[in-house]
Amino acid sequence: MNKMEERTDYRDQMYENQNPGRKSRKKRRSGGFLPGFLVGILVTVIVVGILFAVRGGSGPGGQSALSTGRSSGGAVNDEAVEKLRMLEQYADFYYYKTSEVTDEQQREGMYRGLLDSFGDVYTCYFTPEEYKSLIEQTEGVFYGIGAYVSKDVESGSCVISGIIKDSPAASSDLMEGDIIYKVNGEEMTGLELEEVVSRIKGEEGTEVTITIIRNGEEKDLTITRARVNSPTVDSEMLDDGIGYLQITEFDEVTTDQFKENMESLKSQGMKGLIIDLRGNPGGNVTTVCEIAEQLLPEGLIFYMKDKNGKKTEYTCKGADFDLPLVVLVNEYSASASEILSGAVKDAGIGTLVGKKTYGKGVVQNILPLDDGSAIKVTVANYYTRGGNDINLKGIEPDVEVELDSEKYLEDKTDTQREKAIEVMKEKLGK
Repeated sequence: MNKMEERTDYRDQMYENQNPGRKSRKKRRSGGFLPGFLVGILVTVIVVGILFAVRGGSGPGGQSALSTGRSSGGAVNDEAVEKLRMLEQYADFYYYKTSEVTDEQQREGMYRGLLDSFGDVYTCYFTPEEYKSLIEQTEGVFYGIGAYVSKDVESGSCVISGIIKDSPAASSDLMEGDIIYKVNGEEMTGLELEEVVSRIKGEEGTEVTITIIRNGEEKDLTITRARVNSPTVDSEMLDDGIGYLQITEFDEVTTDQFKENMESLKSQGMKGLIIDLRGNPGGNVTTVCEIAEQLLPEGLIFYMKDKNGKKTEYTCKGADFDLPLVVLVNEYSASASEILSGAVKDAGIGTLVGKKTYGKGVVQNILPLDDGSAIKVTVANYYTRGGNDINLKGIEPDVEVELDSEKYLEDKTDTQREKAIEVMKEKLGK
């Protein structure tokens, strides 16, 4: 099952996994959080892996010209343009489905090809539509009905796989498991997940009519779209005063959600904290620093070095957090997740439990262009609080433990989380 919210995620890497730390949106009746997959159904999760430093900067399109730093005049010269025209003529003449390819598609292909030539998976081009969706993703805010939509790869049907609290969907008769048959009268059969999602999304205050199939019967539901904050933090109080807090990504809304959940746990008498970063693909610099500042002692969080060797440090004034701390990580904890987990480890204030992290130690800038499109460019390496370069290396946990997928599939036993609880109990003397 492909799973996504009412927003299209344009992210850097894709993986298929059985990962209880990723997108655990709903609580299990037995405690803990429902994993980001359903037994027997394939889930494709798209990993962000983006660490945003800033948006904007000098560049073309009415902005100051940039020096390429190359000895030559650059790749886009008169000779290259002439060859592109020749390639277009040959392809148009010989290609057997020319009528199915638009001029805009070819132009976008050229833009993508130029950035692909750098050989960096994180440096890429976004169309105006893709850039808009990317910004929604990083802000953690989108406009729609507030439901998670999944696609069963076997039947091809799109279904409601979850509903966000306090959203328009939560106030409607929409239910998890409803099959999406039509949107505003248009059949969704055969459409890609992204296409279905784009039809459900829309401007705040507008209505969308979704025809669902439930228990074999059709039902029309008209829902007014609204601004929806994506839930990126959730928590629960476990036995022995152990607070469990999961961060699924570092969006702009995450800081406030982290604070709210921390206050809730403290009010319940939290004596120790487990932060679950498993499957967290990253996010933006500001957010992870704001969260780190609530946990770390005064000093460095991490630093970056650009291609000229310029060093930029991110520091914090320090927090009065003095509870035992355990951080859960796995091979899909990337980018900003590694900044936070690396800082915790280097500062010696907590224990990392799980598997070695992803190993994304590079930073990207997002550069918007005048036509609404944008490019994402890798601009620097980053180093942990202790000066470690983790790119393509990852961070080793203090206590390594595998996720027993067979046990998890059998009875939802999360061996990594159980180990984290065991480590925390030792810290608490339980």
